Formats: sequence, structure tokens, C-alpha cells
Amino acid sequence: MTSPITPVSPVSRSEYCVVACAEAWRDNGEVLASPMGLVPSFGARLAKRTFSPDLLLTDGEAMLVGLDGTPEGWLPYRRHLTMVTGGRRHVMMGASQIDRYGNQNISCIGDWERPSRQLLGVRGAPVNTLNNPVSYWVPRHSRRVFVERVDMVSGVGYDRAEAAGVTRFHRLPRVVSDLGVFDFTGPGHTMRLASLHPGVTLDAVREATGFELAVADEVPYTREPTERELRLIREVIDPKGLRDREVRV
Repeated sequence: MTSPITPVSPVSRSEYCVVACAEAWRDNGEVLASPMGLVPSFGARLAKRTFSPDLLLTDGEAMLVGLDGTPEGWLPYRRHLTMVTGGRRHVMMGASQIDRYGNQNISCIGDWERPSRQLLGVRGAPVNTLNNPVSYWVPRHSRRVFVERVDMVSGVGYDRAEAAGVTRFHRLPRVVSDLGVFDFTGPGHTMRLASLHPGVTLDAVREATGFELAVADEVPYTREPTERELRLIREVIDPKGLRDREVRV
């Protein structure tokens, strides 16, 4: 196992985020990784190149692709749906709003009948969250995103899944933001701070969160990338440094 070393240049916040996203797919086995966003995509590729070699990557449309993006197989929509309903997919979606139970909104801001802002729409979020693991990526952690109550439920959280009796395949492994990593192991499946990215304080996370987070007595820092992981991120996966456009500190 490669030990972390001090790199030539310091590890950036965006690189900690890539590693944290990659960890979402650890020990997933042969599942379809469906990352949405640059940093989650880099994380999925890093996971496949290192500790999760059985992951299946796609071009986001109809092809299974290799590590270099070369098509390796056809993924027709019917097969995609079969994998979704069979739980053989782990999505990392974005969130315009997310609450303490993991209810996610990507549809609209404000009252549904007369929203102040129209967003993507519900899309496949309900089916995703009720049929296969779904994690979330938030590049700008703020009270506008981490809210007490979402304006509309797109992705289903733990409280609503339990109330509807549809918990068999419902699982939200983690939320990664530019400030830290979160899971839902707090009381009643509420959001808990799992780790802080180096350089971030607990007070900063609390100030940027619109509800009370569950916090352990001692919160670790997000793990350091290994020398090999850092080389892969910088030289192979994202040599143009696009990750820094999504995470700016």
C-alpha cells in the first residue's frame, strides 16, 4: 500500500474533493458509476484506476467506456434501466438544495405553483434515490443549498422514504462539498459531518449550513491522497486543472 508523501506542490482543496468523491465508490464492486459534474467524474475515474477496478464507466449517453474514454461496449437504455432498478448503479448527483434528511431539490426555487426560479426539473432523481445508492456533490457549500426544508423534493430523503415504506433499496452514502464530507448516520438518519477538508474549520461549516448538523466529539480531516493518486489526478485524469474551476478557494 502506497503511503502518503509530501508532494512538490501542496494538495489543493479541489484535489481533496476529488479523493472524497472517489471514496464514495470504494468497495462498490461491479456497478455503473454515474457521476454528474467534473469533480465527481474525476473521482469515479480515480476510484476505477486505484481501489475500485470493477466500476463501469459511461460516456453519459449510450456507451460503456474505458479509462481513456474509448468506447468498450453499448449500453442501451433498457439495459441502463435494468441496472437502475436492480440497484447496480451508484449516482453522484448535484443538489440545488438539500436538507438534513437528504431530501434534494433540483427542480425549482420558491413555491411550486409560482417559483422564483425554474431549474432542471425532477429528472430521474426519485427513481435514482429509491432504487440505487445516490450520493451528492455540492461545489459551493452555503445556507442557500444546505437548507432546513427543500422547496420541492426531487431526490427522496430518509424521512420521506421511511414514511412511504420504500426503504428497501434507498441509501444515501455521502455528500461531498467544498468544505467537507457528510453522511446520514446522525440521529434518525440525519446529516452528520464525517470529515473536514484540511484548512476548513468546524465553525465555517456550521456557519454555511442552514440546519443543525450532527457532529462527533472529534472530526477527522479528509484523507490525504497518496503519491500515486496525486500523480493520476494531475498528470492523467485532469492534466488541464479543470477541477480548480469547480472548486475555488
